[in-house]
Amino acid sequence: MPEIRRIFDLLDHLPDLYPEGKEVFSCLQKGRFRKYDPQKYIGEAQKLACALHAAGVKKGDRIATLVANRPEWNVLDMGIMLAGAIQVPVYQTLGSGNFRFVFNEAAICLLFVDGPGAMLSVQPVLADIPSLREVISIDPMEGYRQLQHFIDSGDTASCLDTLMADASTMSPDEPATIIYTSGTTGKPKGVMLSHGNIVSNVVELSRIFRQNKMNFALSVLPLCHVYERVLSYTYQFNGTSIHYVSAIEDLKENLPLARPEIFCAVPRLLEKAYASIIQNGRNLKGFRKKLFFWAVEMGHEFNPGERSGLFQKIRFRIADQFVFRKIRQSFGGRLNTIVSGGASLNPKIARLFWAAGIKIMEGYGLTETSPVIAVGNFLKGGVKIGTVGPVLPGVEVSFAADGEILCKGPNVMLGYYNRPERTSQVIDRDGWFHTGDIGRMVDGKFLQITDRKKEMFKTSGGKYVAPQVLENRIKESPFIEFAMVVGENRNHPAAIIVPNFEYLKAWCRVKEIPFGSEKEIIVNERIKKRIAEEISFTNLLFSRPEQVKQFELVADHWSTESGELSPTLKLRRNFMLQRYATLIDRMYYDV
Repeated sequence: MPEIRRIFDLLDHLPDLYPEGKEVFSCLQKGRFRKYDPQKYIGEAQKLACALHAAGVKKGDRIATLVANRPEWNVLDMGIMLAGAIQVPVYQTLGSGNFRFVFNEAAICLLFVDGPGAMLSVQPVLADIPSLREVISIDPMEGYRQLQHFIDSGDTASCLDTLMADASTMSPDEPATIIYTSGTTGKPKGVMLSHGNIVSNVVELSRIFRQNKMNFALSVLPLCHVYERVLSYTYQFNGTSIHYVSAIEDLKENLPLARPEIFCAVPRLLEKAYASIIQNGRNLKGFRKKLFFWAVEMGHEFNPGERSGLFQKIRFRIADQFVFRKIRQSFGGRLNTIVSGGASLNPKIARLFWAAGIKIMEGYGLTETSPVIAVGNFLKGGVKIGTVGPVLPGVEVSFAADGEILCKGPNVMLGYYNRPERTSQVIDRDGWFHTGDIGRMVDGKFLQITDRKKEMFKTSGGKYVAPQVLENRIKESPFIEFAMVVGENRNHPAAIIVPNFEYLKAWCRVKEIPFGSEKEIIVNERIKKRIAEEISFTNLLFSRPEQVKQFELVADHWSTESGELSPTLKLRRNFMLQRYATLIDRMYYDV
């Protein structure tokens, strides 16, 4: 395995890792593929670094990027680091208040954006950023310099040798990026990650990756999040071509064109894929429908690594021929691995994908840990469904008295930017990072996450409730798209539920129930009674104090744009507790 100490050391190895004719990146733009080979990627990154130098950018300067998944993201990333500057990537959904806070705290000197769409998000705050010298757009935008023109403004011939010499002396302990955590409460915190932090993850993930070599990856989660970003570096370190999808809604169009062997996802994405698979099965008729659900039930019992007898192998061969093969085809035909992280995944979904020949590699980590703490691997006994896999080599894990997961290792952040007091609150004197997650070891090898420490609540009867566990079970129902469980200092848990309206429409047609607007359907007594049956079924799996005694249906569509979900599609609980305060009170007052 080649040696890398700083992230940009990857560039030195790309010509050997990508033989002639194999692209590093591709994307679909206006119906046509755009491709970057190693030479174009390296050349553009070096020219950008020289242009930044010519523009007066100094070592340690902060440069913000508001750029969707596309090849240029990597050019910006590597060019900024080669120039000795620090990239501050941000989400388009951050909001004006947070843009103003982040840009001013980081004192950014330059901002790179995709184009007019991204510019609309930040335009209102630009006058409030005194450190900002210029905004540069990748796509043409009137009144602003375009990225390619900026790149061409640098004198590569005169500066490159000096620039590369300076880069070669950079310590792996120097900061490479500041990533502002989306968070669910309060102002974002700038996580400072060094080259060494991120490289430690890339190297160990590559050892796992090479157990199951893959040549084509798809990237759809935002590169401004450390999860997708580190996977992108890992792909590059393994000579894997990456096809970028700029928005999740474009995934379906891109899958048959890119035909990936691997991509990474958050559980919400897999939940939607699973729901689509099940809905397709429900649309079948007669024997084909029975065969479909026979295969699905068999998939729900699948256990990776378990030896099968002859009869079981025959059953799975039949299921594969008529059902599982079609699931693989829906993902392009050659997908064999999905890395899942960011939240807990329903084991039923993981088992079905494994049965269909698509390995679900669950992992766990935080921005502050660069990010991976634990992840499944491709070796025998390397996966246990319901856990996030073995702890990554080189990383240490221990548990506080209350079960909180503590982490120590080369992946732990330098600290929060300009927040030494916040840093000392999460990294103790012995160097242990306090994750805020509750967990345990299973079989002495696999890490299992049971809940978020801060999200657990205590009922008025003194019972602790882990809401995520309840929510994940509730969302197993095809009738339910989202659920948020509440109950802090109340006498029992309750839930706010967003129905799966597409499934409800199909169900109503079968039951001959008139389906009006979504606001009308959630007050339909027959619908409410059917959802209540789903809740009652879920309650059987929990102790009496944990059971949901009351629920309310809402016709809202939760999203990052409307604020209910973070950019990594987690519930923003404090925001929602405020938004639905009246509804929550009504649930308890009406009982």
